[in-house]
Parts: sequence; C-alpha cells; structure tokens
Amino acid sequence: MTREQFIQHLEGTQKAFRRFLVALCCGNTALADDIAQESYIKAYLTCDSFRNRDKFKAWIFRIGYTTFINHKRSERVFNDYEEARNIVSDKQADSGFHYQDLYAALNQISGKERTSVLLFYMEGYSIKEIAEIEGTSQDAIKQHLSRGRNHLRKLLN
Repeated sequence: MTREQFIQHLEGTQKAFRRFLVALCCGNTALADDIAQESYIKAYLTCDSFRNRDKFKAWIFRIGYTTFINHKRSERVFNDYEEARNIVSDKQADSGFHYQDLYAALNQISGKERTSVLLFYMEGYSIKEIAEIEGTSQDAIKQHLSRGRNHLRKLLN
C-alpha cells in the first residue's frame, strides 16, 4: 500500500474511527486523540504488509482497540464512579458532547461489553466482524452485547 493509498483509506474512516475511540474512552477526547494518533502510526508502519484493502476499516479499528486495551493495562490509576462524575462536572471532559450520562454509564460496564456495544450499535459491525476485531468467538460477542445492553438499561433508567 502506498502512502497516498494509506492516506485515502484513513480519510474515509477517520470520523467513524474517532467517534468509536471517543465513545470507548467514555468521552475523554484527549485520550481518544492520543490513541488515534498512536494507532495511525502503528498502522502506517505496518501498512506494507496489509493486503486486503476491503477490510481496511476493520484493520484500523482492531489496531485502535488493541492500542486502547494496552493503554488501559498500563494505567495504574483507577477512578470510581464519583470521580468520573466530578470529572464530567468539572468540564475536564469535552463539554461539547451531549452524551455525558451515556459516557458515565459506559464507563461503568466492562471494557469488552463497552467495545462490543459500540462496534455493533455505533459502527454497524456484524457479530462476526466484532469477533475478528476483538479476537474472540462470536458466542462471546453475543454474550457481551446481551450483558452490555442489560447493564446500560439499568444504569440509564
């Protein structure tokens, strides 16, 4: 893949990719931008080995998801729900978003449930595609979606 082709593919997926990362990071746009930048660098460095251009969007989402997981694993600070609400109320989160309650609820469910829900409902991926992105079975994705929906329903009501 040439540099121009890589840039063209990125431009076609950039908005959806950023929207996914912002939601995955529960509204923390600075963290989402950092993860996006790191993901783009990783993708560019390995784009020569990428062959299936029809699956570019799934490939870049997989890199972003893996980068997010690696970041969370290296993070040593754990916030509880009240701290998250204070961050939102202190305007440290992006105040341009009208979905702060949703982000707070997403922050309370497991990472696998959150990722599955976001990829399925926000990005329109199929269960099979999500299983490929997350590197797990389709049955596990179905379970994550079911549990995620139930948890979000309880948290948002």
